[in-house]
This record gives sequence, C-alpha cells and structure tokens, in this order.
Amino acid sequence: MGDIERAGRTEVRHESDPAVPSAAVSAGRTGGTPRHKPIAVGLSTASVYPQNTEAAFRYAAELGYDGIELMVWAEPASQSIATVQGYSRTYDVPVLAVHAPCLLISQRVWGSDPIAKLARSVRTAEAVGAHTVVVHPPFRWQRQYAAGFSDQVVELEESSPVIVAVENMFPMRADTLFGRGDGAVKRLARRGPGPALTAFSPSYDPTLTGFRHYTLDLSHTATAGTDPLAMASRMGSGLVHLHLADGRGAAHDEHLVPGEGTQPCADVCASLVRSGFSGQAVAEINTQNARTTQERAAMLKRTLVFARKHLDTSSARTPVITQ
Repeated sequence: MGDIERAGRTEVRHESDPAVPSAAVSAGRTGGTPRHKPIAVGLSTASVYPQNTEAAFRYAAELGYDGIELMVWAEPASQSIATVQGYSRTYDVPVLAVHAPCLLISQRVWGSDPIAKLARSVRTAEAVGAHTVVVHPPFRWQRQYAAGFSDQVVELEESSPVIVAVENMFPMRADTLFGRGDGAVKRLARRGPGPALTAFSPSYDPTLTGFRHYTLDLSHTATAGTDPLAMASRMGSGLVHLHLADGRGAAHDEHLVPGEGTQPCADVCASLVRSGFSGQAVAEINTQNARTTQERAAMLKRTLVFARKHLDTSSARTPVITQ
C-alpha cells in the first residue's frame, strides 16, 4: 500500500445513491426516478507541485478523482503526449483537460509563439483524449496574439471536437510579476508596486470580450474581488469548466482548499447543479506548503470530498436553467 493510501483512502460515493460509483455515467432509471450524469471531478497536475505529473496521476488514482487536468509547463513529461498517455494507461486515469502553457513561468514552453502553442494544446488534447483546453486571455504585450485571439479560438473549435474554455484572471500589481520573463514584464516590474493593473488584453474578465466557452476559477475571482456567482451568470451556458479552489482576497493567487477561504464555493457548485451543468470540475489548489506526502494527500482528499458533496447531482430532478 502506498503513502497516499496510508494517508487514509476512502471511496467517495453519492450519499443518496451509495451503489453508484462517483465516476459512473448514470443511465436509465432507479426505482422509476430519472438519474443524472454525475459531474466529473478532476485533479490538476498543478495541485501537486512541486511533485511531478506522474505523482498527480497516482494521487488521482488512489484518492478516487475522475481524471486529470494536464498543466503543460517546464517539466518535460507534461509536454510529451507519449509520456502522458503512458501515465493514463498505467494508473487508469483519463485526461479530462489540457491547460495551455500560458503562465508567466511557461512562456518559453513549446517555443515563444503563443498562437502556435494554443494550436498545439488543442492537438495534444485530441491525442490524449481530453475534452477541453483551458487558456488564459493574452497578455497585453502579446499584441499579435491578442489581436487574433478571439478568431483563433473560434477557428480551433470549428476544426476540432475539443472545447477551448477561456479562463477568468485577475488584475496584477507590477510587483507580483516578479520582474522576470520578457522585457515587457521587467518594464512593468520596474514601475514598483503601484495600483493594480490588468496584464491581460483587453481584460482579465473574458466575458467582456465574449467567448463561446469559459473556465470559471474561484481563486481568481477572490484575487480580483469579483462576485463568482455574477460571473457564472454572465458566462451562462458557456461555462463548461470549473477550477475548484478558494481564496481570501489576497493580492496574489492563493488557490486554497475550497471552504477555507471567503468565496461562496458551495453556492457556486449548487448553482451549477441546478443549471444542469455538464462540464468538468477540476481541483486546482496550492499544496506547496505540505510538509509530507500524507499532508498533501489530505488536502487533495478534502477538496475531493467537498466537490462530491456540493456537486452531487443524484438528487437533481428537472434542471432549472438560470440566466
């Protein structure tokens, strides 16, 4: 038995239907009552950092997550289709989504052209069987990318079964950009702390531009001081992917375990259930301060238990579509 299992593995099932595994796709009827497809709950590979991509697959398998969101970044394994496919087979854990390499720390991953990197992310998702690509709005200094971003997202979705879900971000103070990266980042950092500004073009709020599909990140709404329920409403039926986390409104992105910050995480989940949400929820929390494997596993397990409890569709009947 591995370290994660020794941390206390339990199989999480829907409370009102204990015979149905959480990952199962419900069909037909039980006792004459319609059953609804459970919302898949995945684990972002970023949630196990500084451990690696393979460790994320292992945690997902042992704790009972439904799949993985692959964060593509500097680790070579995260960039290799063959390696990721091997992990998926070994641990019997599917890849639900691919997060494009659009973080400041991954601006040189897969080259320096963000247009090509987004296209490659979609091709990677196709190859590993993922349904969704998560992407951030362009940075302000990526002028060519920003000018054609909306059109590229449309073209990629029209040429592929993969959904491109644009994620809400948050304003950044110049000092949070760390003064590293390309010249534009360094110039912003030299201005000093100063007021919050948007590093994204045209905004950190993708609903102001309008896209077909969105990712809602609950740590980012905390940092931005944005009402997540209002943002979910603006995203409407285009909301297809949830980054389940929490925050207290700090100036930096916290990614706390849901329920340990100030965001109405349970209310957001309940709203998704009521609306008939058919997308994916992915745990994207920060476990860097975990001192042991067991401590990290416990944080990931608390997040999964929260997700199963508040995204339980087993008691849902006729969905109420909210605007």
